[in-house]
Amino acid sequence: MDLREVLAANLRRLRHAKGLSQDDLAYEAEVSRSYLSQIEKGKYYASLKIIEKLASVLQVEAWELLKAPVREK
Repeated sequence: MDLREVLAANLRRLRHAKGLSQDDLAYEAEVSRSYLSQIEKGKYYASLKIIEKLASVLQVEAWELLKAPVREK
């Protein structure tokens, strides 16, 4: 799993946990919904500034968006 896929999975999971739509998250983070959609699909790279904005809205630390899931053995 590359870092874009990790970010995409964490972003979707955290957004759903907060009950936010893509439109709501995009609005609060001041990014376009289409850009956010592409990040969630793992198609676009996100800058550190964008990661920071998204983390702030989701009320998590930025590193949490980039943390790979723990794989069970």
